[in-house]
Order: sequence, then C-alpha cells, then structure tokens
Amino acid sequence: MSPSGSTAAGVLTPRADGGGTADREAGVAAPADGSGAASVGKSGAVIVCSGVTTRPVSATELARQVSCAAAGAVVTFEGVVRDHDGGRGVRGITYSAHPMAADVMTQIAADVAAHPGLRALGVVHRVGDLVVGDTALAVAVSADHRAEAFAAASALVEQVKARLPVWKHQLFADGTAEWSNMA
Repeated sequence: MSPSGSTAAGVLTPRADGGGTADREAGVAAPADGSGAASVGKSGAVIVCSGVTTRPVSATELARQVSCAAAGAVVTFEGVVRDHDGGRGVRGITYSAHPMAADVMTQIAADVAAHPGLRALGVVHRVGDLVVGDTALAVAVSADHRAEAFAAASALVEQVKARLPVWKHQLFADGTAEWSNMA
C-alpha cells in the first residue's frame, strides 16, 4: 500500500502527487527518522498523520489520507466544540498542550496501528482558541473490515482522552470559565 500523506500533524494540504504536506509548526509530531515518510505500525498499518496543531483539522481530509484500494472500511470521528455543557451555554474552548503532547500522540497512534486488520490511520488534536462548531479532534481509520475500523477509531478517541496531556479552558456564555484536566 502506498500512503498518501505524512506523519506530521495538522491540516494536510494536497501535494502535486495527490498526497498531503505536513504542518511543521512547533509541537507537531514528525517521523522519527526525519524522512517525511509515513510510519508503519507493528501490524503493517500506516500512520499517515499524528500529533497536535494550532491549525484547523478535518476528519474528511484524514479519511482521504487513509483511504486505499485494499480497505473495505473507512471510519471517521470529529470531536467538535458544542454550545453547552452541564446545562450552561458555551462560547468556546481554549486547548493548551504539554510540550510532549505530540510525542504522546505519536505513541497512541503507534499503539493502535498495531491492531490487526488495519490499513492506515490518522489522529490530530487541535490546540488554541476554538469556537462552537470547530473540530478539536479528528480521527480516520481504514481497515479490511468495518469491525476493526470502528474498534480502532474508538480506541484512538479513548486513548487520546485518557493519555494526551491537553487541557481545556471552557468559556461559558455567562462570562465564567472553567479548566478541565484532560481534553
């Protein structure tokens, strides 16, 4: 399988060859070998994108990156900023990341890429100021069959929630704000 993207995070803009270019800002995961090539999990799944970014993220773009002729399923997830929480109106969220967040995201992606039956995956968390409707977390997984794709997408989301050192500062409509330990 030929990957159509790289392991750096962010919005992947099309290259002339149909692949994606990487967001190279600080704090974004890049290939360990510096090659710019997509990495491969233990089971052979390609990690087309993993990390954190201040730029908008899109599960649709990640789905394009993970798609391949051998995959019978592509599953996506977008975690978006909603307009309420606990009965209170929400104006937006500011996400802050630990300097090691990109490395943690790379490890999460590698752990899930080791699951059998997967072809490719991408996972990116946005940091900075987001408004209602903005995507905070984008995930896409391709696999031979739907069960493996759904399970891997769910595992990525749950592992990001449990392990990624990203904190959110939620801004409420009444002018108050609240910090949460993990995104």
